[in-house]
Amino acid sequence: MRHTVGSIEVICGSMFSGKTDELIRRLRRAHIAKQKIQVFKPAIDVRYAVEKVTSHAGSEFDAQPVEKAQDIIKNLHSDTTVVAIDEAQFFDWHIADVSQQLAASNVRVIVAGLDMDFRGEPFGPMPIIIAQAEKVDKLQAICVVCGMPASRTQRLIDGRAANYNDPVVQVGGSEAYEARCREHHEVPR
Repeated sequence: MRHTVGSIEVICGSMFSGKTDELIRRLRRAHIAKQKIQVFKPAIDVRYAVEKVTSHAGSEFDAQPVEKAQDIIKNLHSDTTVVAIDEAQFFDWHIADVSQQLAASNVRVIVAGLDMDFRGEPFGPMPIIIAQAEKVDKLQAICVVCGMPASRTQRLIDGRAANYNDPVVQVGGSEAYEARCREHHEVPR
């Protein structure tokens, strides 16, 4: 069933906040509603399975890895009504334009990604997509230090906080990242 009006939904937050689990939950509901779904992820994300989006908790959904945002348009089927984009922060800046183009074509676009990098700064194109979205859900994890709600991603190198000048993009999981609250998030300069 084709939507009469397209839209952009964003699921954002720190690592370990359940973004991909929530994305998969929405996709399962769309599947039950017999909607035509396509899921895309950046080819750089090979942490679990190449052709699946996989949460840290183990939930998964088939996905197509693509190199750049425009590849989503190139690989879009004419009958697709729901497009999901996981780890959107890793895409080039055109991902915001692609999301807008899809929504203008009456497609429901569900975008999941980190809103902040390990420094606590806006991550790539995510702030633009958030500003253009009809709906934004910011999820929180649990701070590993104090147990309070965590909105930040702490990068660790050999058990210590990564330096501000370290590269922003480094794909990893619990071996390199922790969820932290504002008080316990560290970024030495």
